[in-house]
Amino acid sequence: MITNEYIPFSSRILDITKHTAIEYTFRMEYEGKVRPGQFFEVSIPKYGEAPISVSGIGQGYVELTIRRVGKVTEEIFEHYKGDSLLMRGPYGNGFNLDDYRGKELVIVAGGTGLSPVRGVIDYFATHPQEVKSLTVIAGFKTPGDILFFQDISRWKKTANVILTVDCGEADFECQIGLVTEYLPQLTFTDISNTAAIVVGPPPMMKFTCLGLLDISIPEENIWISQERKMCCGIGKCGHCKINDVYVCVDGPVFNYTKGKTLID
Repeated sequence: MITNEYIPFSSRILDITKHTAIEYTFRMEYEGKVRPGQFFEVSIPKYGEAPISVSGIGQGYVELTIRRVGKVTEEIFEHYKGDSLLMRGPYGNGFNLDDYRGKELVIVAGGTGLSPVRGVIDYFATHPQEVKSLTVIAGFKTPGDILFFQDISRWKKTANVILTVDCGEADFECQIGLVTEYLPQLTFTDISNTAAIVVGPPPMMKFTCLGLLDISIPEENIWISQERKMCCGIGKCGHCKINDVYVCVDGPVFNYTKGKTLID
């Protein structure tokens, strides 16, 4: 039977969590396999569609953290609990938890880059026995831009969490500075058994990866997400193509050995 991959399905909004004035998490009804780092296309007739990374996974639902930045997302924010949105997916390869089990894991996220790795952090913070250690460095522009505050407080119980802001006032919850400033402070019992995930704005990802290499983490032990290049989800529109790679299909998650070559 031939199916049309562009046809979406209807999904009911189960709940909405407001983080900032322009960033909400929508809990969407969904049954099926999905993993952190994958994404869905969320669409509204006459407005278009937008690729949104999965920020949470649970029984009968997925969570999508959405920033209000354009025509489609503006209209999404006009929908409320009990309403429905159109979705298709999930797309992409996501993060494979087996790549990090038994390792000293470092996750560095900038801004909304915390969304696609939230599921990875949640899993290992809840199952700390499956990693040697878990360190999370999350950076935001100001204290008012911080996402997932309740999750961060919970993660601190089983993980080393460094919450930092570029500017504003430091307090017991967060520090001042770029995420890269904290990399030289990291210590490991076995550097060859470390793993790192980096997601955020391109400049932040570039210098964070260089910082991880400077402290001798092997490049094959680093993973990144090129989520900002996600487009149609099935590699047909060509907007995500870099050389011979389609980010929507081959990514958005890449090992750094491949990801470092994806310069557009």
